[in-house]
Amino acid sequence: MNPTRADQRTKSLRQNPSSTVSAHLCKTLTTTELREQRPTMPSLSVFVTLISLLPFLCHSFSPEAPTNRRLLVLLDDLSLQSSHSIFFHSLISRGFDLDFKLADDPTLSLQRYSQYLYDGLVLFSPTAYQFGGAVDFQAVLDFVDSGHDLILAAGASASDLVRSIARQCGVDFDEDPSAVVIDHTNYAVLGTQGDHTLIASDDFIQSDVILGKNKIEAPVLFKGIAHSLSASNSLVLKVLSASPSSYSASPNAKLSYPPSLTGSAISLVSVLQARNNARILISGSVDMFSNQLFKSAVQKAGSSKKYEKSGNEQFVTELSKWIFHERGHLKAVNVRHHKVGETDEPAVYRINDDLVYSIEIYEWSGKSWEPYVAGDVQVQFFMMSPYVLKTLATDQKGLYRTSFKVPDVYGVFQFKVEYNRLGYTSLSLAKQIPVRPFRHNEYERFITTAFPYYGASFTTMAGFFIFSIVFMYNK
Repeated sequence: MNPTRADQRTKSLRQNPSSTVSAHLCKTLTTTELREQRPTMPSLSVFVTLISLLPFLCHSFSPEAPTNRRLLVLLDDLSLQSSHSIFFHSLISRGFDLDFKLADDPTLSLQRYSQYLYDGLVLFSPTAYQFGGAVDFQAVLDFVDSGHDLILAAGASASDLVRSIARQCGVDFDEDPSAVVIDHTNYAVLGTQGDHTLIASDDFIQSDVILGKNKIEAPVLFKGIAHSLSASNSLVLKVLSASPSSYSASPNAKLSYPPSLTGSAISLVSVLQARNNARILISGSVDMFSNQLFKSAVQKAGSSKKYEKSGNEQFVTELSKWIFHERGHLKAVNVRHHKVGETDEPAVYRINDDLVYSIEIYEWSGKSWEPYVAGDVQVQFFMMSPYVLKTLATDQKGLYRTSFKVPDVYGVFQFKVEYNRLGYTSLSLAKQIPVRPFRHNEYERFITTAFPYYGASFTTMAGFFIFSIVFMYNK
């Protein structure tokens, strides 16, 4: 009698039970693993995305540590990386991570997944008519509008793209594409001859915050195009100005009409701090950042004093420290207010309460936060208009404090600090607090100012009583 298939399977299981069970388990586990892996694929993709962005997020700008940031440097030619290496090495030595790319690189991008990959942009591409990849005119403006910093260096034959970006920042380059700055009085003498387009300027802005406390002794060498400041933009400042004898024109053509830009109206280097505290540097010369002008000796025409080294390196280095928030960067913390004699912040004040307002302000020194000391920080107690304006006293350790009486007006007030000082990031703080009147049981029993009314009331009652007596008993 031949055994059936069921009998054969039963016999096989009895002889080797582990083989079939193992195979069944492997098949079951494999199916289970696949089922478990399917819902985890989105999580895996998110994890990979976060890992790819981690280096950029670690280098992103933080108000707690404005340095150690990532900069994108766009170049016309990669040879600029070596010809301007002193400037780039100064940034690297201060903790910046530089990413060098050609301006027309098709892989260019300033952001990924709505997160900016860089905290600053350096445009050393004056002849670029368009940027590569996802970077264009609007992308650069959006980058600045989001609070990031920009260095833009132009030069002879500056493109319309570079001019348009500068125009949006409040700077107008000379419209003549062949024009450069010429000065027959304040030019640099090289050997026995002088190049009248190589300007030696020492007309700096008077600000220790922007250019540092160490005075720049040697003139700065400048060879490039002129620009003027837009009258409609009050935020842009001249940092390096031309002399009254300078003008903007083509050196190879005879002047047939007066130059459009002359004298002190010409700005060689300008800066702007936007209302969102983004900082912008605009220079008419990319050569001003070069190793050649950094190391060059300088002597102004008509002067016997010769400097072994130009002021370019010190000027550019100190200015870049300000641009990238290594100096002049303020933060305000621990904003407090409370009644005199108390420590807790109330939810509401009563009219005529005595209160104390305090705030701590610190400045970034490049390595750590140091107490900011000034005598012009003010607070407003504001409702439609300031009812109280007080200057805060400082303890020289970063703490600013004042006290005042709540005005005899009830409503919704604000503590406002609007601090704007040349070279420093602006502080704009507001804290809302309601002010209520006296409750009915909080007034004094007898108010001094009401004594005449009290007297009038009792006099009226006494007069009526006397009149009644006379009226009733008088025959």
